[in-house]
Amino acid sequence: MILSVLFLFAAGQAFAQQPPPPSDQEPMPNAQAEERDPWEGWNRQVHAFNEFVDDWFLRPVAQGYRFITPNVVDNAVTNFFTNLGELNNFANSVLQLKGESAVVALGRFTYNTTFGLGGLFDVGTAFGLPERPEDMGQTLGYWGIGSGPYLVLPFLGPSTGRDFGGLAVDLTVMPSTWDYIESPENYYLRALQLVDVRADLIPAESFMSGDSYTFVRNAYLQRREFLINDGEVKSDPFASDDEDLMLEDF
Repeated sequence: MILSVLFLFAAGQAFAQQPPPPSDQEPMPNAQAEERDPWEGWNRQVHAFNEFVDDWFLRPVAQGYRFITPNVVDNAVTNFFTNLGELNNFANSVLQLKGESAVVALGRFTYNTTFGLGGLFDVGTAFGLPERPEDMGQTLGYWGIGSGPYLVLPFLGPSTGRDFGGLAVDLTVMPSTWDYIESPENYYLRALQLVDVRADLIPAESFMSGDSYTFVRNAYLQRREFLINDGEVKSDPFASDDEDLMLEDF
């Protein structure tokens, strides 16, 4: 598994809007797919670098963390960091005029912080308020900003022009619970979050097949479209790539 999968939720920079094709349209031809990934040569090199970092550094640490950490503690750590992100979910829900999602995010943060011992327990989901992740990349997409070309970033992994810019806004402008955590504790917690997310992804490695670059690119773009359209995937410019990967497995 590679480092870039950690950031399938990353947000990004504004690019010109592309009009969405009809839902019953045939998969885009290769020429249109190439427009979504015009920097494939660069992206593959960065992807290989991220894989090297993951294979030699992050994955071994995550495996050790997974080995020594009891499940109840691992779940508590994951819940704690999820709770820290609810304020950002709330702000982006408001910007997208999603009143219900904003109420859910605020309710989750209140319940989990108050009754979940600072977020260690996810009581919000038990109260019928499952997480609804929102970020600035989704907000830009909601207001009609096109995703722009696919882009792989060193250490950060898969993104798009829009998502990269949105990530910068989320980290520097949007309100966050992280703002109230002082240094150096902030850095320690960020490192723990990275290891925790990577450890939780180890079981999913078995789902990867074929060319890892193609697999991650398709998974990232499909998930981003799924999130931006609130569960509806309108088109997949790399659908033919998925078919090729399935054929390779036989």
